[in-house]
Amino acid sequence: MPEEKVTGPASYFPSIEKKYGQPISHWMAELDAVADRKHMEQVAYLKETFGMGHGHANALVGWHRQHHGG
Repeated sequence: MPEEKVTGPASYFPSIEKKYGQPISHWMAELDAVADRKHMEQVAYLKETFGMGHGHANALVGWHRQHHGG
């Protein structure tokens, strides 16, 4: 049975974990702490606090908002 290809924000997860050395659960917890902020404010938080690139930050925020409300 062929492996299903991951698409959307989750397709970034392996490279995010490799580049920043933390599991996705760590980034979801970081976003839980700023869940009251708007989408782009959350993206800016990840970029400014952790030096994350825009694409990675946006993917994490998009996934978090979709699966954790927001």
